[in-house]
Amino acid sequence: MLTAQPLVEGPLAVTLYRCSAGPAQAPFTEQYRGWSASYVLRGSFGCRCRGRHFELVPGSVLVGRPGDEFTCTHEHHHGGDECLAFAPDAALADELGAGAASWQSGALPPLPGLIGLGELGRAGAAGHATPALDEVGLALVARIAGLLRGTPDAPLRPGRRDRQRAVESALWIDAHSAERCELPQLARQAGLSAYHYLRVFGAVLGVTPHQYLVRSRLRRAAEALATGTQRVTDIALDVGFDDLSNFTRSFGRATGLSPRAFRRAARRDRNFLQERIGTGT
Repeated sequence: MLTAQPLVEGPLAVTLYRCSAGPAQAPFTEQYRGWSASYVLRGSFGCRCRGRHFELVPGSVLVGRPGDEFTCTHEHHHGGDECLAFAPDAALADELGAGAASWQSGALPPLPGLIGLGELGRAGAAGHATPALDEVGLALVARIAGLLRGTPDAPLRPGRRDRQRAVESALWIDAHSAERCELPQLARQAGLSAYHYLRVFGAVLGVTPHQYLVRSRLRRAAEALATGTQRVTDIALDVGFDDLSNFTRSFGRATGLSPRAFRRAARRDRNFLQERIGTGT
């Protein structure tokens, strides 16, 4: 049995697939409906496609081209499998190079250049990581396209206009960090495609848009914790986090302290300074 859990919609759709099939299930032929790159998270399975048979294990990537037929097999594993599938639409696939002749249905082994991005995708699917899942997906599909055609993208050298776009976008994100700031929306505001916007922003500012968004929220949270008396939960929601656990986890990674510990430390330092200023020592 195969279940699909949509995680991201838009030009790059991201779906978590879980399959419970084992050796007892008879394989059947399917057809790719679009471009896809599926990172194997757990388990193993085989794939017969274009006259070849591939075996996939955690870290492998199943590559799909629209219209190609394929057959998944499960002779060697009884526990099912999970894959995180990234599917660009036709326009994005063309921009990323996935629409080129080199993008053929098949599979890639666990490669160092893909594992890091794939595991970021796993963390993003669980809500534990920045950059965001769509940002990871764009980078992963672009990396796969480069590997398949044998010509990875050259480092971007942003010009004056691109630098202006990146800075203006960062300032907009900072001013609206408590709101939802989605990648397609930010790219449209900058007048760029999502992929090119992501490359420009990263090349100019050294972080992804989602990383910058989260850090803007954390800066505001740190200020509120250090100077105000709001409850931690209220601060988390006010600055844009969806829930307290996500905020606490992100704040801890950024500062090495829990929000409450940060507040206590900030108060101690403030009191220390006030005492020294007041006594003249």
